[in-house]
Amino acid sequence: MSIPQTSQPHIALFPSAGMGHLTPFLRLASVLLSHDCKLTLITASPTVSVAESSHISSFLCQNPQVNHLEFHVPPTEYSHTISDDPFFIQFEATSRSSHLIHPLLASLTPPLSAIFADLVVASGVGKVTVDLGVHNYIVSTTSLKFLSLMAYLPILTTSDAAKLADGTAEIEIPEVTPLPVSSIPPPFFNADHGFTATLVSNVKALPYCNGILVNTFESFEPETLSAIKNKRALSNLPQILPIGPLETYELNINQARYLPWLNHQPVESVVLLSFGSRTAMSKDQIRELRDGLERSGYRFLWVLKTKKVDKDENEQDLVEILGGSFLERTKNKGMVLKEWVNQQDILGNSAIGGFVSHCGWNSVMEAARNGVPVLAWPQHGDQRTNAEVVEKAGVGIWDRTWGWGNQGLVKEDEIQRKINELMEDGKLKIRAKMVGEEARKATGNGGSSKSSIIETIASWK
Repeated sequence: MSIPQTSQPHIALFPSAGMGHLTPFLRLASVLLSHDCKLTLITASPTVSVAESSHISSFLCQNPQVNHLEFHVPPTEYSHTISDDPFFIQFEATSRSSHLIHPLLASLTPPLSAIFADLVVASGVGKVTVDLGVHNYIVSTTSLKFLSLMAYLPILTTSDAAKLADGTAEIEIPEVTPLPVSSIPPPFFNADHGFTATLVSNVKALPYCNGILVNTFESFEPETLSAIKNKRALSNLPQILPIGPLETYELNINQARYLPWLNHQPVESVVLLSFGSRTAMSKDQIRELRDGLERSGYRFLWVLKTKKVDKDENEQDLVEILGGSFLERTKNKGMVLKEWVNQQDILGNSAIGGFVSHCGWNSVMEAARNGVPVLAWPQHGDQRTNAEVVEKAGVGIWDRTWGWGNQGLVKEDEIQRKINELMEDGKLKIRAKMVGEEARKATGNGGSSKSSIIETIASWK
């Protein structure tokens, strides 16, 4: 079947589970709408978290022209899933059944021009795009460096598996900066782990895609991008198209509690602390962070999460978690929130002088766009690799001795020391502002990221 020729490109977007995956898809959807594209959004039902459901509803209410298809994920089979992580389980279930979207898409009017899908559904979606005769693009929701690790997984879990087991310090992906074994997510050490097996099966579909859209920009990861683009590394990958940092879109979220407070704080006086939609620290670590933060003496806005999945969050009183005396002592210089916030708007506020972050990739790109220095505190997944990218790009600092989020306890004096460094390092602030300028250039008129999107759409006509 030939690729449809339409005056208005029609694109289906298919994200996977978790806000870290949904957010860049919704931001990309907003960008595509600004380029006069017709969109169909496919979302798995039910969602894992309340945040996903509410953001999908909010986006659709604000963009009624977007067609919405709910893809009901069949019940999960536990044949080789050895994790109780609800996001891993949803990844596997959606991946296994993604080819079933065919009948949902075959009768769309006008016919589709392309499908933009998450990596974890690449294999099934690839079959559908062949049957429908449409373009097939993968949207990467992580750093290009971590994408290169995922693309290398079929080798890493077979011929290189011994390196993971024998204490090798680094994994060398040809022509890519060596990756410390300590930065490799624990599931990757087990080829039979459900998440690892899901990624391996989908990575094998990447060479057959038309391209990979990556939420990064050329000057942020220049070495990795050059190695892949010039086929020195991972030569079987399709073209890499940097499109970041993806701009935010309007959110119908009550911000009355924190933005007015921020607007009354001195310029660059507040440290933002947020560890993403999936990270829940232990009570002991929360207390160490509380004490280190107070000892630093800085104003703060702390987004606190105590459960991995927000639908499991109870309204545990902040007094119980942090202690009433802390909240009383800091009521005039800090704010603690147990709710979803519009982080992009917070980072764009002139009062923010530093960001203590888990280094989820959306957070990294938001900080880069706004030129805000980052104290990297990776917790799981791609975040140690992302922290290395942040440090190398000059936008942040990272203490590698802190380990993964569930390994050891980072004490209050260490936390105080690094927060002070974050907020007082003048050279870091200058470098972060330069990164912010480069990010804005990339997404502005004539910028490399904006051109990637425009040229991709134009190539179908």
